[in-house]
Amino acid sequence: MTEHEVLVRWARSGDARPGLLDLLDAVERARYEATARPADKARFLVGCALSRLALGEALGLPPADVPLRRVCPRCGGPHGKVRLAVPERSPYADVDFSVTHSGDVVGVAVCRGAAVGLDVEDDAIVLDVDAAARTALGDTELSALYAGPAAGRRTAFLRTWTRKEAVLKALGVGLHVPLRGLEMSAPDTAPTVLDWPRQLGPRPEVSLADLTVEGAHTAAVAALGGGGVRVVTRTDPGIPA
Repeated sequence: MTEHEVLVRWARSGDARPGLLDLLDAVERARYEATARPADKARFLVGCALSRLALGEALGLPPADVPLRRVCPRCGGPHGKVRLAVPERSPYADVDFSVTHSGDVVGVAVCRGAAVGLDVEDDAIVLDVDAAARTALGDTELSALYAGPAAGRRTAFLRTWTRKEAVLKALGVGLHVPLRGLEMSAPDTAPTVLDWPRQLGPRPEVSLADLTVEGAHTAAVAALGGGGVRVVTRTDPGIPA
């Protein structure tokens, strides 16, 4: 099987600057203007710009010309998972990407030939590990979590959680699924899917890779398909001044 190459680029919401608005389309600008909190505006702007820069590089297009589409499958509104708006026979039809953010960390993953999901968790977030684990982890995952030292439990939970959410993002589904039924391998072992909830349909092959951003923030990337994942990381977001 062919290994999936995934380009991952990271940025900070502090990279936001007025010039990035030139990269956004009309829908994105309207959503930017409608966002009230400055921190949310900055994070959205950087996420849009970083997506367009990464996709533009992969497709050989100017970032502002990358065709993106946001349509909620429930209400039809301009939000939800953003996708490339290209015809099925387009040479870009096999390109997928995923956007993630936590705190002021923003990331984008781009993959050709497989659906991709990226998740990051800012290690500074307030987290009740025990409560979160009871909600999100299956029995095997809980056993692995509590088998380790208490001091490392927060990091271990975030490792399992980012793997799980990366898979869900690659599938294009939200968190309204039986989280405890999607079980991952122990956080100190190679990332693999151990169990699959029937509500998600037939179990696909999934390739996973663990990531750490800036030596602190836990992240993971998933690609639908076997063969493994080779991650190419860009810590310089390439955002123009």
